[in-house]
Amino acid sequence: MDMLISSSIAVGVVLVAALFVATVHKLARGVPRENRAFRDPLPPVVATLWPLVRFVDFHISRSFPKVVLRDVRGRLDETKVAFMMSESQFVSLCVSSSLVTFCAGLVPGLLLDVVWLPALLFAGALAAFYPLVWLRDIAKRNQRLLLKHLPIYLSLLTMAVEAGSNISGALETAVRKGPPGPLQREFEHVLRDVRSGISRAEALQRMAERTRMREIGKFASAVVLAERMGSGLAQTLRFQARQQLTQRFQRAEKQAMEAPVKLIFPLVLFIFPVTFIVLAFPIAMKFVGEGLL
Repeated sequence: MDMLISSSIAVGVVLVAALFVATVHKLARGVPRENRAFRDPLPPVVATLWPLVRFVDFHISRSFPKVVLRDVRGRLDETKVAFMMSESQFVSLCVSSSLVTFCAGLVPGLLLDVVWLPALLFAGALAAFYPLVWLRDIAKRNQRLLLKHLPIYLSLLTMAVEAGSNISGALETAVRKGPPGPLQREFEHVLRDVRSGISRAEALQRMAERTRMREIGKFASAVVLAERMGSGLAQTLRFQARQQLTQRFQRAEKQAMEAPVKLIFPLVLFIFPVTFIVLAFPIAMKFVGEGLL
């Protein structure tokens, strides 16, 4: 009798699993193909999860709150990940990351009969926030590169304007000669906006709004004010370049002064104990040899 009940349960589990797999396969076939010809390439880890992300985006994204999608859209525009995926796809990435982590912990737990549901739920919740951490790291890296490259581009703009170019020609020269990075892409965006019919002042203000950085905002306001007032644009750019170079050196000096404070923790926790062990070992061995310990 027990064998019959066990066999029935096993057959039922297999049938449910087969029905689930068939349903998922049918739903996956309904997901349309994606044309990524005009999209940035995906990171390797995200590319591995992308089929599941597209599945979740196609079938579940309609239930995502509009407020969340609006906030995610702003973050994607700020980090330029919007050229890689849409806001609904990013939220689907968070859901997919959580599902994969939960299943990766559930399957071994079922095989070993040691399933702890609270831990799995906690791990899934942490995995859902990992894409947000990745997005924050991208934003921090872009801000560092923007601050690093801004004095270089301001110097290029100053030289181009002093050579006789207008601000649009100077921007094209700076984009062509400047170092690649987020600031180069921002100036390219400004040039595209100007070619599409947007005024130069509005294009620069849009760049300041996208980057959300005080230094970029000051540069855009100074250029717009110089054009409106008819003052010397080259002199304004030269002043901005010198100011940004000074602030860059000040940031470097601040980081250099913070380095000794940041080294205290690894010194006390790792280097000092090892040094004391190396110095004390010969003394301890001498005491052991003389029978004093």
